[in-house]
Amino acid sequence: MNLSEEEAVQYQRHLSLSGFGPEAQAKLRKSSVLVVGAGGLGCPALQYLVAAGVGRIGIVDDDNVEASNLQRQVLYTHEDIGQPKARVAARRLSRLNPYVEILPHEERLTSENVRDRLEGFDMVLDGTDSFASRYLINDACVLLGKILVYGAIHQFEGQVSVFNMDGGPTYRCLFPEPPPPGTVPNCADMGVLGVLPGIIGSMQALEAIKVASGVGEVLSGKVLLYDALGNVTSTLALSRNPNGPEITDLPEEENSCGQSEAPATSVIMGIMPVKLERMMKENPELLLLDVRENWERELSRIEPSFHCPLGEFSSPGGPSLPEEFKPGREIAVYCKVGVRSRAACEVLEAMGYGKLYNLEGGMMSWAEDVGLSSTMG
Repeated sequence: MNLSEEEAVQYQRHLSLSGFGPEAQAKLRKSSVLVVGAGGLGCPALQYLVAAGVGRIGIVDDDNVEASNLQRQVLYTHEDIGQPKARVAARRLSRLNPYVEILPHEERLTSENVRDRLEGFDMVLDGTDSFASRYLINDACVLLGKILVYGAIHQFEGQVSVFNMDGGPTYRCLFPEPPPPGTVPNCADMGVLGVLPGIIGSMQALEAIKVASGVGEVLSGKVLLYDALGNVTSTLALSRNPNGPEITDLPEEENSCGQSEAPATSVIMGIMPVKLERMMKENPELLLLDVRENWERELSRIEPSFHCPLGEFSSPGGPSLPEEFKPGREIAVYCKVGVRSRAACEVLEAMGYGKLYNLEGGMMSWAEDVGLSSTMG
């Protein structure tokens, strides 16, 4: 490895690190990472990738710096408000490490430009905050044979994984299909703890560094879940889905933020956890339906309840519901925070069901008001 004297000084702690050393640093120098999104996740990921000495880094982001970003996107300052994030990030990061090539693109990643942007990079780090972008990035990585470092945050929780590595699972093995349009809460309204994207983005950078350097065990075939309030992590095993849809083309990238409203004449009624618990005791005929993914249900669930992931509600044949689900039965639907369950209720209403309850706040509120100890059967 032909490091200059200045580079050797900058990477001294890596070079003297047992189990890393000059060989791993040389691999980092030859590696390249495309970071999509220079926001909450992208900022810490970019800082650590650049500081570590990844040889070539691309940045794709079409947003400008806003005052509301500064609560968590610590790469920027008040002086940067109104300027393109990609441009500001590239300028500031080049001062951190002048030995790294940084290529900013002040544009949104779309199905039209994604192939060009991914070309020439070893892996992609997803720092976006919409389902549509995640599916676009995942499918492009599958089609082009790129490794994907995934991260996502929600209020006080985060997820990290590595997809499409050595035949391992992809993002669609975790979430097979995107939620129906209008079922995802507004990205700004839900809020997020400012330090959380710093933690998750740093974990993404760590996974990218491990992939590039060949050091350590990569989170391929695993999903790391992080709870900031309890400061605890758990890891789920994830296998590639052999029956998943074959990816042959790219999806159209559309904004998936925003929440649809139920019609004024809707028969859907919101219900709080304590009231639902009381109804379950008083009415044994009440049916509960969990519309989360399989892995979420493994962590916690309300018993007794049936299960049908929300993705099935958008399938051509509609959801496959147990025979107990008759239009005249009372049905309570729940998910994690009450958004997906609301969408499922709207589909059930359109199918002719007339007595529907949506658990407000989902399992998060249930855990606070009722407790998880009584939910598992």
